[in-house]
Amino acid sequence: AQQAYSKAIELEPDNQDYRNNLEVARNARNHAQNNFKHDEALPMKNSHYFDDDQVDLKSKYEKPEQPNWLFRRIYILTWIRHYDREKAISDLIAGITLGLTIIPQSIAYAALAGRSSEYGLYTAFIGNRCVPLIKNVILYSPISDCISGSIIYVFFGTIPQVSIGPTSLMSLMVLQYCYEKPIEIVIVLAFLAGCVELLMGVFQLGFIVSFIPSAVNKAFTTGTSIIVALCQIKNLLGVKLKGIPTPRAFFENINVADATVGITCFVILLALRQLSSVKFKEESPAARRLKKLLWYISISRNALVVFTCGMIAYFWIQKSSFEAIPITLSSKVDSGIPTIKLPPFAFIHDNRTYVFSDICRELGSGILVVPIVAVLANVAIAKAFVKDGILDASQEMLTLGICNVAGSFFSAMPTCGAFTRSAVSQASGVRTPMAGIYTGIIVLSALSILTPYFQYIPKSSLSAVLIAAVIFMVDFKPLTELWKTNKKDFISWLGCVIVCLAAGVEMGLLYGIILNMIFVLLRLGKPKLEVNLKKSDNLIYVHIKPMSDIYYTGVEPIRTEIRSACVLYRNDFPIVLDCSRFMLFDTTFLEMLNAVAKDLRENNVLLILQFFPDKHKEFLNENSNIRFANDRTLSELIVKT
Repeated sequence: AQQAYSKAIELEPDNQDYRNNLEVARNARNHAQNNFKHDEALPMKNSHYFDDDQVDLKSKYEKPEQPNWLFRRIYILTWIRHYDREKAISDLIAGITLGLTIIPQSIAYAALAGRSSEYGLYTAFIGNRCVPLIKNVILYSPISDCISGSIIYVFFGTIPQVSIGPTSLMSLMVLQYCYEKPIEIVIVLAFLAGCVELLMGVFQLGFIVSFIPSAVNKAFTTGTSIIVALCQIKNLLGVKLKGIPTPRAFFENINVADATVGITCFVILLALRQLSSVKFKEESPAARRLKKLLWYISISRNALVVFTCGMIAYFWIQKSSFEAIPITLSSKVDSGIPTIKLPPFAFIHDNRTYVFSDICRELGSGILVVPIVAVLANVAIAKAFVKDGILDASQEMLTLGICNVAGSFFSAMPTCGAFTRSAVSQASGVRTPMAGIYTGIIVLSALSILTPYFQYIPKSSLSAVLIAAVIFMVDFKPLTELWKTNKKDFISWLGCVIVCLAAGVEMGLLYGIILNMIFVLLRLGKPKLEVNLKKSDNLIYVHIKPMSDIYYTGVEPIRTEIRSACVLYRNDFPIVLDCSRFMLFDTTFLEMLNAVAKDLRENNVLLILQFFPDKHKEFLNENSNIRFANDRTLSELIVKT
């Protein structure tokens, strides 16, 4: 034992050999004590080191103190002091990589939201990393927007990997609530969504996300992805019909040139996506470099496809004209400097005056649904990438709210986190939120040079980018998994998907939340109880044990079960009620126990409350046939009684 301990103390406490040697030492000591009488055994040298109560574990495993309020809210103060060259290089690589991903996505998601292509890039910086900024007829430059957005997340963001910016989810929400409505309404929606998110963060309302179960979250993601893909089919194939056309009209109006470009881009995107999973037989330096190159090509596939299509269209037009090109291109884009101004709480559009109440009426439930969905997405992404398992959801809500409120001053649309770009950041080796600065520089450089050329990007190529991004978010595995494990979750998932497709994403989310809350209420109102006839020291008693937590809603089922047990066993045996899962001993509980005890006393039946809290016993002492017990005293109490 002494030899093993000597080896252990030479090692670090977190070393596996340290733990192994310490275990050997303790086993040897126990073996010696078991084979010799304590009064005859010789004292072991330094044996006090092996006594568990002598080991000072508190200093080693004590929970670190939380930083003060200022450090937790202005999060840059917690890591900027340790920022070094190694982290800067890692953030630079991740920022450049993310910039190549976000440029085509910003353009595509702005188009999905029903806005011009440049709008996506204009918000490329309000938030964690980038946020699509949309504008009306007057076009703005993204410079000040990019600067302000970068500063926001660098100062307040907590998860380096999380990438707030243009997403298919927020674009779809904007399209649903603001379709064919003035652009000012979209800007006010961003402001109101940010205010709601700020309030959720200030009042610590992150627990609201817990009411959205995993099955509903998966169904919501699947339903949204299907809607995005279906919405882009017409642009992918060049169909210019409005509304939902008949199958015959749809196929008759397919533009062959647009369809060719769209399908080709889609196939190329799927092929390039597979490059990141190419495996080599030998792990040589050349193979690792080639694998890294293929990975960069794979994550830059959206930029490669969009820019290549744009270049082809540009050179085609230079040799002929706009009218000669057979494919549908994006709208013309102008550059300029955005002006900081208050969101338009009152404006005139088409000879109609809109005031704040009119805007709120136009947005309806979107004022609450959009921020809740954004928070849900953000928290889910943050949970996926948090290192130590500790997530400050309130701080993420505050940051997201600040991003949206600040974005509204630059005419931005609502935004939230994007899982695909966050995964790219993680794979690129991001270390701190400072990577957003480098991403912004890339976006700004592209905007300053390429903005006039966005009009040459084919719409079908943007649709291919969107469809290729969302189809992998469609997950039908819960159909089989939930059917085998939990039928209620299966009903929630299937119903949520159907409602999302039929009535809209917000109705699908609402359906899933309400349905699961009904399931919870049913469980609370009708808890499962285990009733057994048990024997202890030749004495028989009826044991009633709740199998789930009991609140006041489960009082009546317990009373009914006790009465049924008394009738079944003809009042011959005492009733033992396990109270360990009684969560709230309020008036309803105490009145029920007093009433049950009174009924049992009339039939000369003893009621034993097992694991009943001491502080509530005084309220039940008036009944002479109530006893209190735990596992050790139960048998003795029954015998004595």
